[in-house]
Amino acid sequence: MEITVIESPGFPFQSVLTAAPLAYVRHLLGDHACELLELLHVGEETEVVLRRVAASAVSVERLIGDADERALLLGLLPETKQAELADRLGREDSDQPDAFLSALPWTPDQRRTFLGFLGLVVDRAPEPPASFRSLCEPDYALFPHQRLAAGKVRRLLYSGERRAVLHLPTGVGKTRTGMNLICDHLRQSEPGVVVWLARGRELLEQAALEFERAWSALGNREVTVLRMWGDAPTDIDSIADGIVVLGLDKATAAAKGDPTFLDRLALRTTLTVFDEAHQAIAPTYRKTVDALTLRSDSSLLGLTATPGRTWSDISEDERLSDFFARQKVMLEIDGYDNPVTALIEQGYLARPEFRTVAADSGMKLSARDKQALAASFDIPDALIARLAENVQWNLQVVRTVLDLSQQHRRILLFAASVEHSRLIVAILSMFGIDADQVTAESSTRHRDRAIKRFKGPSARPMVLSNYGVLTTGFDAPAASAAVVARPTRSLVLYSQMVGRVIRGPKAGGTPNCDVVTVVDPALPGFGDVAEAFTNWEDVWKAR
Repeated sequence: MEITVIESPGFPFQSVLTAAPLAYVRHLLGDHACELLELLHVGEETEVVLRRVAASAVSVERLIGDADERALLLGLLPETKQAELADRLGREDSDQPDAFLSALPWTPDQRRTFLGFLGLVVDRAPEPPASFRSLCEPDYALFPHQRLAAGKVRRLLYSGERRAVLHLPTGVGKTRTGMNLICDHLRQSEPGVVVWLARGRELLEQAALEFERAWSALGNREVTVLRMWGDAPTDIDSIADGIVVLGLDKATAAAKGDPTFLDRLALRTTLTVFDEAHQAIAPTYRKTVDALTLRSDSSLLGLTATPGRTWSDISEDERLSDFFARQKVMLEIDGYDNPVTALIEQGYLARPEFRTVAADSGMKLSARDKQALAASFDIPDALIARLAENVQWNLQVVRTVLDLSQQHRRILLFAASVEHSRLIVAILSMFGIDADQVTAESSTRHRDRAIKRFKGPSARPMVLSNYGVLTTGFDAPAASAAVVARPTRSLVLYSQMVGRVIRGPKAGGTPNCDVVTVVDPALPGFGDVAEAFTNWEDVWKAR
């Protein structure tokens, strides 16, 4: 969720910070942020900088939600403003303002009133409509390598095991190719229902919009597009012909509420498509896929740029391969062992320059830390949290972004946490950089607005920071640089982050791109997406 400033507050939060003791401002920012700002020194008095950054980096909603922090904040209001706030909250004339405020239960409505008093509102927007019908108009095409891959997949989907994975590099159009296959299926199966499975609002909405574009060119009749995620109803009786774009979490919740939900949907479904197919064998999701593919004439298509679960656990990757009957169609281009190289040379992918920037945090790994690393597929959250509060690490992140802003118009930053993203954006803004962020806490409206600005035309450089929401389902061809400030040993996650900026000029992107990974020598990581593309080939070979 995002906080928006309103015009007529009782006492603006900025005014609170201006009058507050400097010790309180330091308390809000934390020692690591204060030290970082002092090292960066942006040409103003340190005290002024600390107060300005705190105004945008601190989550006021969280302060108000915490009893101790709320009491500190209330104590900083002048007596007249305490009385004004108490009156807004329904104080009787006989009550003392401070006693009245301290005795309040501070319900959500009361906390929102306090936010408004400070000149802020929580910006929440409704989820997109649950379902609607739309007629499509033609305009769709595939590149030759996409058509070749689609033809191979088509043969596998309608014979033998009737399941396959389409393996295309990020930025090469796996969604577009998949939609071409779906449209073929619906034309041949009238009436017919396809279920598209994915996680995340962006990925789901992207799929729904992409199907509408595809069907406008390839369709032969009017069909239904049923969006089913978030708070949308799970009414499937209204669809007999078309596509259900179904959130995986929504499917799980619906099946718990109605044990017949998946069975009833399966009776109508002859093709199930699993986007980001490397997730398909997670126990909960596999139950959904198994339920939807029980019909003997039902097919299963997986889409992924990373056809493996890990980079080191072969047994996990083999389980995924077996689930799709070891049938994977990889992009093939004559004359090249690795198609990524060909796509770069032919302009479909940008030519990436991978660099690492070392930031020696001085973090020492204990025996317990090393055990946690060995036992996990990725770097444990506790280690990442420690790094995200490290001054030397953040100093290197900020310097890296500032350097790239001299050469690139659109830069994506992958932060280590929500708080980390908030802090870096606030500091970049102090340097005059146009910086914004989207995280899982961002409202739908703010997220859409920030992404639209990032994708829009502007000569001024812009940095879009995010945590956990732009690794998939996000397409910004103008983005030509990425800063990976989120340490990971997940080859899947790293490939997805890098994939946001490697769309080439033939696909509406840029000829070159920079990928800078900020690394700590104490932690593992990755650095080359071309190697990632062929990492899992061994486990997909037929036994």
